[in-house]
Amino acid sequence: MAALNSISIALLLLFSLGTCASAPSDSYLLPCGKAFYRASQYTCYPGDFLCPVLNGTPTLKCGSDCYLPNLYGCTNDRLVQVSSQAPAQTTSNSVPGNGGPTCSGPPTTQYLTDGPYINYFYSDCNVQAQAVVTSPLSDSNLSIIGPRLIVAWPAGNSGVCAFFAPQNGVNGSLGIELVNSTAGGALAPVYVPATGSSQYPRVGVSGTIRFNSSAILTVPILGSIRTIRDFTEGPSLLYPQIQKALMFNSTSDGGVTISRLWLDNVTVTDLAFIPQTASGAGKVTIGNQTINLTAGDYTFYADFNYPQLTRLNSSTVLNSASQALTTQQPDQTKSLQFLSYTEKLLAGAWRFLTYFGRDSMIAALLLQPVLSDQAIEAVIGAVLERINKTDGSACHEETIGDYATYLNEKMNITSTAPMYDYKMIDTDYYLPVLMDRYFLSSGSNNTNKATKLLNTMAGTVDPANKGLTYAQLALINAEKIMAIAGQYAAPGNQTIANLAHLKADQIVGEWRDLTYGIGGGRIPFDVNTGLMPAALRSISALSAAGIYANHATDWPTLAATYAQIWEDTTLAFFAVTIPASTAQSRLQTYVQRSSFPGPAQTNLIDGDVHFNAIALDGNNNLSQVQVMHTDTCFRLFLLNTTNQSQLTSFLNNTATNVQRTFPAGLLTDVGMLVANPAFGEQAVYADNFTTSAYHGTVVWSWQMAMMARGLELQLSRCNDAAATSLQIPDFCNDAAVYDNVKKGYNALWDVIDANSAHLSTEVWSWVFAGGKFVFTELGTLPPPPGTNPTESDIRQLWSLTFLAVRGRKGLM
Repeated sequence: MAALNSISIALLLLFSLGTCASAPSDSYLLPCGKAFYRASQYTCYPGDFLCPVLNGTPTLKCGSDCYLPNLYGCTNDRLVQVSSQAPAQTTSNSVPGNGGPTCSGPPTTQYLTDGPYINYFYSDCNVQAQAVVTSPLSDSNLSIIGPRLIVAWPAGNSGVCAFFAPQNGVNGSLGIELVNSTAGGALAPVYVPATGSSQYPRVGVSGTIRFNSSAILTVPILGSIRTIRDFTEGPSLLYPQIQKALMFNSTSDGGVTISRLWLDNVTVTDLAFIPQTASGAGKVTIGNQTINLTAGDYTFYADFNYPQLTRLNSSTVLNSASQALTTQQPDQTKSLQFLSYTEKLLAGAWRFLTYFGRDSMIAALLLQPVLSDQAIEAVIGAVLERINKTDGSACHEETIGDYATYLNEKMNITSTAPMYDYKMIDTDYYLPVLMDRYFLSSGSNNTNKATKLLNTMAGTVDPANKGLTYAQLALINAEKIMAIAGQYAAPGNQTIANLAHLKADQIVGEWRDLTYGIGGGRIPFDVNTGLMPAALRSISALSAAGIYANHATDWPTLAATYAQIWEDTTLAFFAVTIPASTAQSRLQTYVQRSSFPGPAQTNLIDGDVHFNAIALDGNNNLSQVQVMHTDTCFRLFLLNTTNQSQLTSFLNNTATNVQRTFPAGLLTDVGMLVANPAFGEQAVYADNFTTSAYHGTVVWSWQMAMMARGLELQLSRCNDAAATSLQIPDFCNDAAVYDNVKKGYNALWDVIDANSAHLSTEVWSWVFAGGKFVFTELGTLPPPPGTNPTESDIRQLWSLTFLAVRGRKGLM
């Protein structure tokens, strides 16, 4: 152990100096017990234990010693000398190689552009990564768009981000790009076998980045996507505990490596830039927490040592009948593969590369005709693993990796354990619906699959659920839903007070989950009129099939009774009727308030306007949040209501609003808007629901998919009912209503087809120019006052649902 003597001496010296009770004045020093240290020189481990950084490499703790992982390993808190280690393959003096285990097939790559955002995907059996290069365009808003490189990994929801600025100080003059980007070879894999005490290899990607002029790397962020999002979407938040752990080191070939040891004291993320001297340009110098790069080409690499997910490829994410989609729609199927793993399906790339329960279940419901059993069970299993066993809530979002450790430390907890978010109320209701449609509605053989899946023991994800089966967790969830439903369904209890409310300490609770998503409302339309009765219908069917233990006799009838009451009585609370003259006047007022440069479309108002409030009990003492919206699609897609007069008027009004041009309705040249505040009397409506608001007058792909599928299902009842001996709905025999619904269906498909290039994107917006609505990226627009800009993902799981949702020719 002689090699460690100098380390031990350094530690003893530091601890003796660290007994001083007062903190040094240097703001870059961090506390470790009673001692203070520089993050570039030492690492603080639990138990107030400091280990030095030697030649730019952090030493690790092993019992009472510190060691370099390339020289020693640690077993049972005792040092073990590494006798042999696999050499790291290299492509230069500093860039790791790609000598990983051989994959059975070629890598999957993608190149996708979205305005100033250029996206590259690389996936093989060793690593999955996305790189995003942001470079200002001639028409970019330079206060929002600047040069930036992001590399994001699904494993641990991890990534790196580097913000650049022009050395000449002229905003907009610096452009960056990856070389050979359109050839599909912009990214190459990085793989270095695990050595020393590390259980996992270093994996990542490398490529060539080109700067058109000299640049300064101003802000590097290494570790978690959540940390990056807190900076890009928050008020430029940077956490000293994370940023001060960055280490800048020159390399022997003129480059620089930025490294950071995660708060788990095990995982290390690296980001490096190496000049390509053959190009005749490129030079790196390190300043005070900044890096200067002259114009030229640089090899970059980004890697980390963290356990990877198990990906699903095209043959395992799609069912056998849908394999042709890999050649018919290769871009969409590649994106679906990138987001699909045996452990879970991920919400979106790059900002949401982790579990979101609502997103994955909505996607699975719409994609069910093309998904494999393995993919659907990955969704159901992931939700059940994360059920809150104390009250049955389904998890909305997980916090994992470095960000989880950071949040634990903020609560004075030394732990890397994940955290689970249960603030949403809508996620609970999707679970029984998805179970019903997979176990019971997709074929008789799936009841056997239900038995096998639900017998799975939980606890591999959330230790709190250890010892419980999936069946028990599903039952706890259903019991919660039945309890809430029963209060409203009791005789004489059909009041607003007994509807489903957001949780008392939350301002969000369903898919429109930003501050003004439902105008401050406490009682959301989608949960009460669509999700709750649909979940109750499914609980009735699942209990009759024996899925819910001990409720095979009472719940089938009881849940169906509850469902009927919720279906028939909740819509009335949300109904909005505005007389034609008032509606025309409000359209004119809205155009003036919002500075909308297009026509008010008052000529389209040929009678009273009917729609449903997006929520009840809103901001500014609004009893109804009178925003026209697309959440009517939940009721159309999830329910076959039998209240004939209600069904007829609901379908007719929905179809009318879908096909009227904004601001008279929801239709635009770029798609169907998810919100229209034009009929709201107060100014707060126009102020909160804007073209740059995440849930404002913008287009969400999956909402168009669900609306199109919902209208199709309702129209299909007119023909399918006879074949199934079901009652033909009254609207089928009302020629005016049937034709209007069919017209709305076709108007929607016209704009869907016209915007096929954008359908896989999360959300987009528009500007009005040349007499029409013109597509624009949401993240390029200035955000509403008091809010931060929100960037759209180039690929979102639930935006890939047009793989399964297609126009029905017989209805067109």
